[in-house]
Amino acid sequence: MDPIKVIEIKKSVFADNDQDAALLRKELKGKGVYLLNLMSSPGSGKTTTLIKTIGLLKDSLRIAVMEADIDSDVDAVKIREATGIRSIQLHTGGMCHLDAEMTRQGLDNVDMENLDLVILENVGNLVCPAEFDTGAVCNAMILSVPEGDDKPLKYPLMFSVCDMVVINKMDVLPYFDFDLDKCKKYIRLRNPKAQVIPVCAKTGEGVDVFAAWLLEQVKSWKQQ
Repeated sequence: MDPIKVIEIKKSVFADNDQDAALLRKELKGKGVYLLNLMSSPGSGKTTTLIKTIGLLKDSLRIAVMEADIDSDVDAVKIREATGIRSIQLHTGGMCHLDAEMTRQGLDNVDMENLDLVILENVGNLVCPAEFDTGAVCNAMILSVPEGDDKPLKYPLMFSVCDMVVINKMDVLPYFDFDLDKCKKYIRLRNPKAQVIPVCAKTGEGVDVFAAWLLEQVKSWKQQ
């Protein structure tokens, strides 16, 4: 009897996606558009943080947002109504992540000729989105205080692929068993180069630091 044929689908899918992502990054560079991939678990405060950040940046950068969810257009509407910038909704058809081709489809519906920065708010999930290169220039994530300071130990890939970790909901720190210094230590175990910024999106505390970092990232990248 012939041996069972084993096909390494996962490896092939990732390899093809990495090629697509590299090509997309090259095209974005040619257009001068910086793509930020923002990830987190559901309820961490991604959209609220984005609204506050965009409010600080929209006079300096031309910005659009792509909201990725399994269903609904709640976040895209919220972004548009709160900031007045371009916002589109991406439905993943039940998938828990975006890959480079899906990201490209979203970008094809954004007028990139008149943009400096596109922010992709990825599907709320600490596992799948980290596995796929979207073609973004930079990966960032939001970790909220109620989630616990041990998340970098439990979800290593997410923290290892992110250049920036925003720790949100600092206003509730006194009510949770969350050790900020310990969390920073765990993050750096996964990624020594990752930057960490504590914020409170509700009050705006610290969001200006994140906005300044992002502005500098976009400007530096455009000058390269």
